[in-house]
Amino acid sequence: MGFRLPRIVSAKQSLKRTLSFSETTPVPKGHFSVYVGEAEKKRFVVPILFLKDPSFQNLLSQAEEEYGFNHPMGGLTIPCSEEAFIDLTCSLQCS
Repeated sequence: MGFRLPRIVSAKQSLKRTLSFSETTPVPKGHFSVYVGEAEKKRFVVPILFLKDPSFQNLLSQAEEEYGFNHPMGGLTIPCSEEAFIDLTCSLQCS
């Protein structure tokens, strides 16, 4: 029994496309936007349901420690790599 890597990669790419929105796309009801990335920040729109997950709350705590209430992008900025964020949101979507 093994993992099928192409299927996992495909799922992550699909999730990345659905989470990532352009700057001008309005945020749908039941979602909120965050900026993620180390050098270049990218906007993601995620379901509000993620807020109750302990892993996501940990990211929010890291954002509070690093930025306080002064977020450089004008919105909620999460200090982690884009890949780590996508991994987390993928696991939250699948559970």
